[in-house]
Amino acid sequence: MQRTVWLYLLIIGAATLGLITILHFGRHQPVPGYSGNPVASKLSQHKVSSAQASLGFSVEERLLQNAQDPLSRFFLQLFAVITISYSVGWLFTRCGQPAVVGEMMAGVLLGPSLFGLLAPGAFQYVFAPSSLEPLHLLSQIGVCLFMFAVGMEMDWVELREKASAAILISHTSIAIPSLLGAGVACLLYERLAQTGAPFVPFALFVAISMSITAFPVLVRILQDRRILKTPLGRIASACAAVGDVTAWGLLAFVVAIARSADSRSAIFCLCMVLVFVAVMFVALKPNLPGWLGREALERPKPSKGVLAIVIAIVLASALCTQLLGIRALFGSFVAGLIMPTASGFRGKLGVRIENISSVLLLPVFFAFSGLRTEIGLLHDRSDWLICLLIIAVATIGKLGGSSLAARLTGMKWRESFQLGALMNTRGLMELIALNLGYELHILSQRVFSMLVLMALVTTIMTGPLLSLFGHRRGGGVTQAQI
Repeated sequence: MQRTVWLYLLIIGAATLGLITILHFGRHQPVPGYSGNPVASKLSQHKVSSAQASLGFSVEERLLQNAQDPLSRFFLQLFAVITISYSVGWLFTRCGQPAVVGEMMAGVLLGPSLFGLLAPGAFQYVFAPSSLEPLHLLSQIGVCLFMFAVGMEMDWVELREKASAAILISHTSIAIPSLLGAGVACLLYERLAQTGAPFVPFALFVAISMSITAFPVLVRILQDRRILKTPLGRIASACAAVGDVTAWGLLAFVVAIARSADSRSAIFCLCMVLVFVAVMFVALKPNLPGWLGREALERPKPSKGVLAIVIAIVLASALCTQLLGIRALFGSFVAGLIMPTASGFRGKLGVRIENISSVLLLPVFFAFSGLRTEIGLLHDRSDWLICLLIIAVATIGKLGGSSLAARLTGMKWRESFQLGALMNTRGLMELIALNLGYELHILSQRVFSMLVLMALVTTIMTGPLLSLFGHRRGGGVTQAQI
């Protein structure tokens, strides 16, 4: 051991000494381009000597230059987003709320509503507008992977078992709040629509934002309360699944209208979307298990080859719908719907997709949504009254419509109100729809901020309302009864 140490020191020392010697003699050579001009050569050597003399200044300047590098800025943004999102999400779980609600709130806190208000200089440095494009692209990848995971969570067997009740309740819970939302849009259009935005897309975006249910958040609430496998949990998850498929179909229709110059191009776009869906379900879905192989489906962990095939399908589907003009996330959602269910393949695949999406990519999307949310724009009493009106109409339409339809199917009023409270959960799905409306220049930043607040409030109130409606007259909770 001692001999090895001495050999190491001898070799490294000799090499270091030789390097220093070469650099010492080499620095006296004429600078290329100045060999015929001794005066210029001396000036150049003087610059080098001056730079060496001001080493402290050079180091400071180099650090500042590195801090302005786009990659350094991007890493700083990711560090801030992940740490704040995880911390706030953890705090919300301690308060009985799903972590995703805390992550949504963290996005608002990182935006101009709090961070930009308390430390405007630091906010402008971390989230400079010119540096946000990489963050935006990463957030879109996160949304596509999330929608792929949502598609895989759809249980077609359970949907068929509860199809009649689920369709009635979910479609009623979409129709009534959509009607009320369109009515509110008539009142808000002139004041809050984006400049130049047509009324029809604006009204449809407001209507859809009030009718969406966040299926993944609802399932997690049911899991946290240990009622997912109860009759209430099963009908709630079935209704939310049907509602999600319906709402995303309607949203694809609205996006096609908003992006098309005339009705003919919108109809052509929708026809092409139907062809795409038909190809995915008729040609790809039945053959995909055979292409992947039975052995690959039964493995405890999907192989790298299987993951590569799945990711390729997701990317190709996302590209198709993006080219058709209805956004990449719709293609990702359809790709999730066609994944094989044999041997628990969806669950094994979903674990890997969600680990990437939930830890890194979705918090970036929440942060990007938060950067567009500026509560300070609601600067007078009338704006806050409008915001409260939006929250009230959205809650009454969604909760009331779901509860009424559930009661008509034979459920008791208590369970009907509990189901209505669950269907009133909006969460991340709402933010996705709102960002689409904002990026299409339909929703102004003010109404976008109001609708984000509505999504947060209605999602936060789900747990308390579920407990309130489940409380018996004599005390206790319905979980034991269900």
